[in-house]
Amino acid sequence: MRIGIIGTGVAGSLLAERLDGAPGIETAVFERVRPGEHAEAGTGLNLGPNAAKALRLHLPERHAALREASLPWRRWFVDLADGTRLLDLDLLEVADEPGVRIRWSELYRVLRAPVAGITRHGHALEAVEEDAAGRLVPVFRRADGELARHGGFDLLVGGDGRYSQLRALTAGVPEPRQLGVCIWRLLVPDATDCPFDDYGQWFNGNARLLAFRVPGNAVYVAGTFPLGEDGQITAEHRGLDYQRRLFLPPDAEPSADVAWMLAQIAARFGEIHWARSADAPMLRHSPDGRALFLGDAAQAMVPTLGQGATQAVEDGVLAGAVLRAGGDVRAVAALRDPRVGFVRDLSWAASDTLLPGVDSVAGTRKKNGEAFRAELRRLYRDVPGPEELLAA
Repeated sequence: MRIGIIGTGVAGSLLAERLDGAPGIETAVFERVRPGEHAEAGTGLNLGPNAAKALRLHLPERHAALREASLPWRRWFVDLADGTRLLDLDLLEVADEPGVRIRWSELYRVLRAPVAGITRHGHALEAVEEDAAGRLVPVFRRADGELARHGGFDLLVGGDGRYSQLRALTAGVPEPRQLGVCIWRLLVPDATDCPFDDYGQWFNGNARLLAFRVPGNAVYVAGTFPLGEDGQITAEHRGLDYQRRLFLPPDAEPSADVAWMLAQIAARFGEIHWARSADAPMLRHSPDGRALFLGDAAQAMVPTLGQGATQAVEDGVLAGAVLRAGGDVRAVAALRDPRVGFVRDLSWAASDTLLPGVDSVAGTRKKNGEAFRAELRRLYRDVPGPEELLAA
């Protein structure tokens, strides 16, 4: 079986590692960017304990490399902007091991290293054709501007992200569902004087700051706030004064944590990346079964619980197990779609405190209850190991 993987993001890299050298499978990997172009990519992210568990069970060497390149995510606390504590959770109460905090560039380095030798860089997917045997033939635009074809594939796998070109070409462009919330992101590269460490959130009404340290003495900071009825990010929203007002408590001084973040926002405001929080309809494969979608290409979700990259990790290692065992795209869907559906629904429901008209204090305190913790246990622990997959 000849399998082509489009994109060496989280899911694509892990799938390629799992399939490389598998009996009866020839794997080819294609990446749009040139080697090293993601060396300083993005800001930071947290991977849930379920991602770490998936790697530990299925790719222990990658688990060890990820741990070495990251900081542990063990604590999750939620405060008001004046420092009032609403929630303080030790993740080991609901998970088998801590999650991780890491920079995107380091995550790419760790995951791409094992498949660097089988990856063709500078290949941007432009079209999909069909050969005489009915196999899909991807057509790439190379970095030098020339078109390239590398033969037919029994299966093409889209690991090319939320705006997957493979999904668009084989199954159409999905229509996103907007949450009605702006999310912006910032990396503070020198955080020597930062007063906090692990994963924290700070609410002021429905506006929220989220931040945590990542390796290299840096801090990842994200802000969210509700948008107007038109759902657009306006010029006013992108103003420093507007953002400062969002996160300043009206009748109290900001906590030391919030004051520090407001100072960093003011100093680095031009570096903020702005986006709207949204998901897209889940789709695991093309109608004819010749294209499989993993990670954000299959299941773009709102980032409230940090499960986008985490589910991409699960996708990569578990889809690899299914394909190595001779399963097809429908077997991957049967394994992954119920699980991902649960995660997407939970992430959307957990976004309630970000929306206008919802009491963020009462909503956060409710998450201290057993019902939400039971959902977190299911989220963080329900990852099948090799024996469970074999039995299934």
